Amino acid sequence: MLDERSKQILHAVIQLYISSPGPVGSRAVTKKFPIGLSPATIRNIMSDLEDMGFLRQPHTSAGRVPTDSGYRFYVDALTAEKSDTDRELASELIRKLELMRTDVNSFLDNASRMLSELSHYIGISVSPNTHQTTLSRIELIPYRKNQIAVMLITDEDVIRNKIISIEQEIPREDLNRLAGYINERYAGQTLENIRKTIVTEMANDRLLCDSLISEAMAICKNVFSVSECNVFISGLSEVLTLPDFYDIERIRGLLRTIEDKHVILNLLEKISATEGPQVFIGSENPLDELKQFSFVAAPYCEGHRPIGAIAIIGPTRMNYGQAITLVDITAKFITDIFSYSR
Repeated sequence: MLDERSKQILHAVIQLYISSPGPVGSRAVTKKFPIGLSPATIRNIMSDLEDMGFLRQPHTSAGRVPTDSGYRFYVDALTAEKSDTDRELASELIRKLELMRTDVNSFLDNASRMLSELSHYIGISVSPNTHQTTLSRIELIPYRKNQIAVMLITDEDVIRNKIISIEQEIPREDLNRLAGYINERYAGQTLENIRKTIVTEMANDRLLCDSLISEAMAICKNVFSVSECNVFISGLSEVLTLPDFYDIERIRGLLRTIEDKHVILNLLEKISATEGPQVFIGSENPLDELKQFSFVAAPYCEGHRPIGAIAIIGPTRMNYGQAITLVDITAKFITDIFSYSR
Protein backbone atom coordinates (compact mmCIF):
# COMPACT_ATOMS: atom_id res chain seq x y z
CA MET A 1 0.00 0.00 0.00
CA LEU A 2 1.18 3.50 -0.82
CA ASP A 3 0.63 6.50 1.41
CA GLU A 4 -0.99 9.60 -0.05
CA ARG A 5 2.29 11.39 -0.75
CA SER A 6 3.69 8.39 -2.63
CA LYS A 7 0.51 8.15 -4.71
CA GLN A 8 0.76 11.85 -5.60
CA ILE A 9 4.40 11.51 -6.65
CA LEU A 10 3.73 8.37 -8.70
CA HIS A 11 0.77 9.99 -10.49
CA ALA A 12 2.82 13.13 -11.15
CA VAL A 13 5.70 11.14 -12.67
CA ILE A 14 3.32 9.15 -14.90
CA GLN A 15 1.46 12.23 -16.10
CA LEU A 16 4.72 14.02 -16.91
CA TYR A 17 6.07 10.97 -18.71
CA ILE A 18 2.86 10.60 -20.75
CA SER A 19 3.14 14.20 -21.90
CA SER A 20 6.87 13.98 -22.65
CA PRO A 21 8.71 10.65 -22.99
CA GLY A 22 11.87 11.34 -21.00
CA PRO A 23 13.04 10.40 -17.49
CA VAL A 24 11.26 12.54 -14.89
CA GLY A 25 13.30 14.24 -12.17
CA SER A 26 12.23 15.57 -8.79
CA ARG A 27 12.58 19.20 -9.88
CA ALA A 28 10.19 18.65 -12.79
CA VAL A 29 7.62 17.32 -10.32
CA THR A 30 7.96 20.34 -8.00
CA LYS A 31 7.61 22.76 -10.94
CA LYS A 32 4.51 21.16 -12.45
CA PHE A 33 2.61 19.95 -9.38
CA PRO A 34 1.83 21.90 -6.15
CA ILE A 35 2.66 18.99 -3.87
CA GLY A 36 4.40 21.17 -1.27
CA LEU A 37 7.49 19.00 -0.88
CA SER A 38 11.15 19.79 -1.49
CA PRO A 39 12.98 18.22 -4.44
CA ALA A 40 15.09 16.22 -1.95
CA THR A 41 11.99 14.74 -0.28
CA ILE A 42 10.43 13.95 -3.65
CA ARG A 43 13.69 12.32 -4.76
CA ASN A 44 13.62 10.05 -1.69
CA ILE A 45 10.01 9.08 -2.32
CA MET A 46 10.83 8.33 -5.97
CA SER A 47 13.66 6.10 -4.78
CA ASP A 48 11.21 4.24 -2.53
CA LEU A 49 8.80 3.86 -5.45
CA GLU A 50 11.65 2.41 -7.48
CA ASP A 51 12.40 -0.12 -4.71
CA MET A 52 8.72 -1.14 -4.76
CA GLY A 53 8.78 -1.69 -8.52
CA PHE A 54 6.58 1.23 -9.57
CA LEU A 55 9.39 3.30 -11.14
CA ARG A 56 12.74 2.53 -12.69
CA GLN A 57 15.88 4.53 -13.44
CA PRO A 58 17.07 4.05 -17.05
CA HIS A 59 20.63 5.00 -16.09
CA THR A 60 22.56 6.53 -13.23
CA SER A 61 21.88 10.22 -12.52
CA ALA A 62 18.72 10.12 -14.69
CA GLY A 63 15.20 10.68 -13.53
CA ARG A 64 12.68 7.88 -13.27
CA VAL A 65 10.16 6.38 -15.69
CA PRO A 66 7.08 4.27 -14.86
CA THR A 67 7.13 0.47 -14.94
CA ASP A 68 4.17 -1.70 -16.00
CA SER A 69 3.32 -2.06 -12.30
CA GLY A 70 3.36 1.72 -11.92
CA TYR A 71 0.98 2.12 -14.86
CA ARG A 72 -1.27 -0.60 -13.43
CA PHE A 73 -1.51 1.21 -10.08
CA TYR A 74 -2.25 4.44 -11.94
CA VAL A 75 -4.99 2.89 -14.12
CA ASP A 76 -6.63 1.14 -11.16
CA ALA A 77 -6.70 4.45 -9.30
CA LEU A 78 -8.50 6.31 -12.09
CA THR A 79 -11.85 7.34 -10.69
CA ALA A 80 -15.22 7.16 -12.41
CA GLU A 81 -15.60 10.91 -11.95
CA LYS A 82 -14.89 12.64 -15.25
CA SER A 83 -12.98 15.88 -15.63
CA ASP A 84 -14.23 18.76 -17.78
CA THR A 85 -11.81 17.61 -20.49
CA ASP A 86 -13.31 14.11 -20.34
CA ARG A 87 -16.80 15.55 -20.68
CA GLU A 88 -15.75 17.64 -23.67
CA LEU A 89 -14.15 14.56 -25.25
CA ALA A 90 -17.29 12.51 -24.58
CA SER A 91 -19.52 15.18 -26.18
CA GLU A 92 -17.30 15.37 -29.27
CA LEU A 93 -17.23 11.60 -29.53
CA ILE A 94 -21.02 11.21 -29.30
CA ARG A 95 -21.50 13.93 -31.91
CA LYS A 96 -19.15 12.18 -34.35
CA LEU A 97 -20.68 8.77 -33.71
CA GLU A 98 -24.17 10.11 -34.42
CA LEU A 99 -22.98 11.45 -37.78
CA MET A 100 -21.52 8.05 -38.69
CA ARG A 101 -24.70 5.95 -38.32
CA THR A 102 -25.04 3.92 -41.52
CA ASP A 103 -24.77 0.18 -42.06
CA VAL A 104 -22.91 -1.67 -39.31
CA ASN A 105 -19.71 -2.54 -41.17
CA SER A 106 -19.31 1.00 -42.50
CA PHE A 107 -19.93 2.34 -39.00
CA LEU A 108 -17.33 0.05 -37.41
CA ASP A 109 -14.76 0.92 -40.07
CA ASN A 110 -15.32 4.62 -39.41
CA ALA A 111 -15.33 4.03 -35.64
CA SER A 112 -11.84 2.50 -35.75
CA ARG A 113 -10.63 5.51 -37.75
CA MET A 114 -12.20 7.93 -35.31
CA LEU A 115 -10.71 6.15 -32.28
CA SER A 116 -7.30 6.46 -33.91
CA GLU A 117 -7.74 10.12 -34.81
CA LEU A 118 -8.85 11.12 -31.30
CA SER A 119 -6.35 8.98 -29.38
CA HIS A 120 -3.42 9.13 -31.89
CA TYR A 121 -2.99 5.38 -31.37
CA ILE A 122 -4.22 2.33 -33.32
CA GLY A 123 -8.00 1.90 -33.41
CA ILE A 124 -9.52 -1.57 -33.87
CA SER A 125 -13.10 -2.77 -34.22
CA VAL A 126 -14.55 -6.21 -34.92
CA SER A 127 -17.88 -6.71 -36.68
CA PRO A 128 -20.61 -8.66 -34.84
CA ASN A 129 -20.56 -12.38 -34.31
CA THR A 130 -24.24 -13.32 -34.62
CA HIS A 131 -23.81 -17.11 -34.76
CA GLN A 132 -25.47 -17.63 -31.37
CA THR A 133 -28.22 -15.01 -31.73
CA THR A 134 -31.60 -16.73 -31.39
CA LEU A 135 -34.66 -15.78 -33.42
CA SER A 136 -37.76 -14.82 -31.47
CA ARG A 137 -39.89 -13.77 -34.42
CA ILE A 138 -39.75 -12.09 -37.79
CA GLU A 139 -42.09 -9.56 -39.42
CA LEU A 140 -42.23 -8.78 -43.15
CA ILE A 141 -43.57 -5.40 -44.28
CA PRO A 142 -44.06 -4.02 -47.84
CA TYR A 143 -41.53 -1.25 -48.43
CA ARG A 144 -41.09 -0.21 -52.06
CA LYS A 145 -41.64 -1.91 -55.36
CA ASN A 146 -39.83 -5.27 -55.27
CA GLN A 147 -38.51 -4.52 -51.77
CA ILE A 148 -39.65 -5.53 -48.30
CA ALA A 149 -38.62 -4.40 -44.82
CA VAL A 150 -37.65 -7.25 -42.54
CA MET A 151 -37.95 -6.76 -38.78
CA LEU A 152 -36.02 -9.48 -36.97
CA ILE A 153 -36.57 -9.71 -33.21
CA THR A 154 -34.07 -11.76 -31.22
CA ASP A 155 -34.47 -13.55 -27.91
CA GLU A 156 -32.86 -10.49 -26.29
CA ASP A 157 -35.80 -8.40 -27.56
CA VAL A 158 -33.36 -6.63 -29.87
CA ILE A 159 -34.86 -5.40 -33.13
CA ARG A 160 -32.92 -5.45 -36.38
CA ASN A 161 -34.24 -3.91 -39.55
CA LYS A 162 -33.13 -4.91 -43.03
CA ILE A 163 -34.35 -3.97 -46.49
CA ILE A 164 -34.16 -6.81 -49.03
CA SER A 165 -35.01 -6.99 -52.73
CA ILE A 166 -37.38 -9.60 -54.14
CA GLU A 167 -38.04 -10.69 -57.70
CA GLN A 168 -41.69 -9.66 -57.71
CA GLU A 169 -44.05 -7.82 -55.43
CA ILE A 170 -45.70 -9.86 -52.69
CA PRO A 171 -49.09 -8.74 -51.28
CA ARG A 172 -49.26 -7.85 -47.59
CA GLU A 173 -51.41 -10.88 -46.73
CA ASP A 174 -48.89 -13.21 -48.38
CA LEU A 175 -46.05 -11.55 -46.46
CA ASN A 176 -47.97 -12.23 -43.25
CA ARG A 177 -48.32 -15.89 -44.26
CA LEU A 178 -44.59 -16.07 -45.08
CA ALA A 179 -43.68 -14.55 -41.71
CA GLY A 180 -46.00 -16.99 -39.96
CA TYR A 181 -44.37 -19.92 -41.75
CA ILE A 182 -40.84 -18.73 -40.85
CA ASN A 183 -41.78 -18.09 -37.21
CA GLU A 184 -43.44 -21.48 -36.84
CA ARG A 185 -40.50 -23.29 -38.41
CA TYR A 186 -37.49 -21.40 -37.05
CA ALA A 187 -38.38 -19.46 -33.87
CA GLY A 188 -36.08 -20.47 -31.01
CA GLN A 189 -33.19 -21.49 -33.29
CA THR A 190 -29.89 -19.65 -33.65
CA LEU A 191 -29.31 -17.66 -36.83
CA GLU A 192 -26.40 -19.97 -37.67
CA ASN A 193 -28.57 -23.09 -37.38
CA ILE A 194 -31.29 -21.45 -39.46
CA ARG A 195 -28.78 -20.58 -42.17
CA LYS A 196 -27.43 -24.15 -42.29
CA THR A 197 -30.95 -25.60 -42.47
CA ILE A 198 -31.91 -23.26 -45.30
CA VAL A 199 -28.80 -24.11 -47.32
CA THR A 200 -29.62 -27.83 -46.98
CA GLU A 201 -33.30 -27.45 -47.78
CA MET A 202 -32.79 -25.19 -50.78
CA ALA A 203 -30.61 -27.91 -52.27
CA ASN A 204 -33.63 -30.22 -52.07
CA ASP A 205 -35.92 -29.22 -54.95
CA ARG A 206 -38.73 -31.40 -53.63
CA LEU A 207 -39.34 -28.99 -50.77
CA LEU A 208 -39.59 -25.98 -53.09
CA CYS A 209 -42.57 -27.13 -55.15
CA ASP A 210 -44.80 -25.03 -52.91
CA SER A 211 -44.43 -21.38 -53.98
CA LEU A 212 -44.94 -20.15 -50.40
CA ILE A 213 -42.07 -22.29 -49.13
CA SER A 214 -39.95 -21.24 -52.10
CA GLU A 215 -40.47 -17.53 -51.32
CA ALA A 216 -39.88 -18.13 -47.62
CA MET A 217 -36.61 -19.94 -48.32
CA ALA A 218 -35.39 -17.16 -50.63
CA ILE A 219 -36.17 -14.50 -48.01
CA CYS A 220 -34.55 -16.54 -45.23
CA LYS A 221 -31.41 -17.08 -47.27
CA ASN A 222 -31.04 -13.30 -47.58
CA VAL A 223 -32.00 -12.40 -44.01
CA PHE A 224 -30.12 -15.11 -42.13
CA SER A 225 -26.92 -15.11 -44.13
CA VAL A 226 -24.00 -14.97 -41.68
CA SER A 227 -20.83 -13.35 -42.88
CA GLU A 228 -17.41 -13.86 -41.31
CA CYS A 229 -16.36 -11.28 -38.75
CA ASN A 230 -14.40 -8.36 -40.16
CA VAL A 231 -11.52 -6.66 -38.36
CA PHE A 232 -11.10 -2.93 -39.02
CA ILE A 233 -7.72 -1.44 -38.10
CA SER A 234 -6.74 2.21 -38.44
CA GLY A 235 -3.95 4.53 -37.38
CA LEU A 236 -0.67 2.74 -37.89
CA SER A 237 0.74 5.97 -39.32
CA GLU A 238 -0.37 7.72 -36.11
CA VAL A 239 1.73 5.55 -33.77
CA LEU A 240 4.77 5.39 -36.05
CA THR A 241 5.32 9.11 -35.45
CA LEU A 242 5.59 8.59 -31.68
CA PRO A 243 9.07 8.42 -30.11
CA ASP A 244 8.10 5.10 -28.48
CA PHE A 245 8.36 3.39 -31.88
CA TYR A 246 12.01 3.93 -32.71
CA ASP A 247 12.79 0.17 -32.58
CA ILE A 248 12.23 -1.38 -36.02
CA GLU A 249 11.87 -4.91 -34.56
CA ARG A 250 9.21 -3.63 -32.22
CA ILE A 251 7.32 -2.20 -35.18
CA ARG A 252 7.64 -5.44 -37.16
CA GLY A 253 6.22 -7.46 -34.26
CA LEU A 254 3.29 -5.10 -33.97
CA LEU A 255 2.69 -5.21 -37.72
CA ARG A 256 2.67 -9.01 -37.74
CA THR A 257 0.16 -9.04 -34.90
CA ILE A 258 -2.34 -6.55 -36.25
CA GLU A 259 -2.12 -7.99 -39.77
CA ASP A 260 -3.05 -11.47 -38.48
CA LYS A 261 -6.81 -11.22 -38.40
CA HIS A 262 -7.27 -14.45 -36.46
CA VAL A 263 -4.88 -13.36 -33.70
CA ILE A 264 -6.82 -10.13 -33.17
CA LEU A 265 -10.15 -11.98 -33.35
CA ASN A 266 -9.05 -14.51 -30.73
CA LEU A 267 -7.84 -11.74 -28.45
CA LEU A 268 -11.01 -9.69 -28.79
CA GLU A 269 -13.22 -12.76 -28.32
CA LYS A 270 -11.73 -13.02 -24.82
CA ILE A 271 -12.57 -9.36 -24.28
CA SER A 272 -16.15 -10.01 -25.43
CA ALA A 273 -16.67 -12.35 -22.49
CA THR A 274 -15.99 -9.51 -20.01
CA GLU A 275 -17.86 -6.40 -18.92
CA GLY A 276 -16.70 -2.83 -19.44
CA PRO A 277 -13.29 -1.59 -20.57
CA GLN A 278 -10.31 -3.87 -20.00
CA VAL A 279 -6.74 -2.54 -19.82
CA PHE A 280 -3.70 -4.73 -20.54
CA ILE A 281 -0.40 -3.01 -19.78
CA GLY A 282 2.86 -4.20 -21.29
CA SER A 283 3.77 -7.57 -19.78
CA GLU A 284 0.10 -8.22 -18.87
CA ASN A 285 -0.75 -8.72 -22.55
CA PRO A 286 -1.47 -12.34 -23.54
CA LEU A 287 0.39 -11.94 -26.85
CA ASP A 288 4.19 -11.75 -26.86
CA GLU A 289 4.10 -9.20 -29.70
CA LEU A 290 2.02 -6.83 -27.54
CA LYS A 291 4.07 -7.05 -24.35
CA GLN A 292 5.74 -3.71 -25.09
CA PHE A 293 2.39 -2.02 -25.73
CA SER A 294 -0.85 -1.28 -23.93
CA PHE A 295 -4.22 -2.53 -25.09
CA VAL A 296 -7.55 -0.95 -24.03
CA ALA A 297 -10.66 -2.80 -25.19
CA ALA A 298 -14.37 -3.16 -24.45
CA PRO A 299 -17.13 -5.45 -25.72
CA TYR A 300 -20.34 -4.24 -27.32
CA CYS A 301 -23.54 -6.19 -26.94
CA GLU A 302 -26.80 -7.21 -28.51
CA GLY A 303 -29.10 -6.88 -25.55
CA HIS A 304 -27.05 -8.52 -22.82
CA ARG A 305 -25.02 -10.79 -25.11
CA PRO A 306 -21.51 -9.61 -26.16
CA ILE A 307 -21.16 -9.93 -29.93
CA GLY A 308 -18.06 -7.87 -30.77
CA ALA A 309 -15.39 -5.57 -29.41
CA ILE A 310 -13.43 -2.40 -30.05
CA ALA A 311 -9.94 -1.51 -28.88
CA ILE A 312 -7.03 0.91 -28.87
CA ILE A 313 -3.40 -0.22 -29.04
CA GLY A 314 -0.65 2.20 -28.10
CA PRO A 315 2.58 2.53 -26.12
CA THR A 316 2.62 1.83 -22.39
CA ARG A 317 3.13 5.60 -22.15
CA MET A 318 -0.54 5.94 -23.03
CA ASN A 319 -3.07 8.54 -21.99
CA TYR A 320 -5.12 5.87 -20.21
CA GLY A 321 -7.90 8.13 -18.98
CA GLN A 322 -8.63 9.35 -22.51
CA ALA A 323 -8.28 5.88 -24.06
CA ILE A 324 -10.67 4.30 -21.55
CA THR A 325 -13.21 7.08 -22.11
CA LEU A 326 -13.05 6.69 -25.91
CA VAL A 327 -13.39 2.91 -25.85
CA ASP A 328 -16.10 2.85 -23.18
CA ILE A 329 -18.36 5.44 -24.83
CA THR A 330 -17.94 3.96 -28.30
CA ALA A 331 -18.76 0.44 -27.08
CA LYS A 332 -21.88 1.70 -25.30
CA PHE A 333 -22.96 3.63 -28.39
CA ILE A 334 -22.61 0.54 -30.60
CA THR A 335 -24.56 -1.47 -28.00
CA ASP A 336 -27.35 1.11 -28.27
CA ILE A 337 -27.37 0.70 -32.04
CA PHE A 338 -28.03 -3.03 -31.61
CA SER A 339 -30.59 -2.43 -28.88
CA TYR A 340 -32.98 -0.29 -30.90
CA SER A 341 -34.43 -0.27 -34.37
CA ARG A 342 -32.09 1.34 -36.87
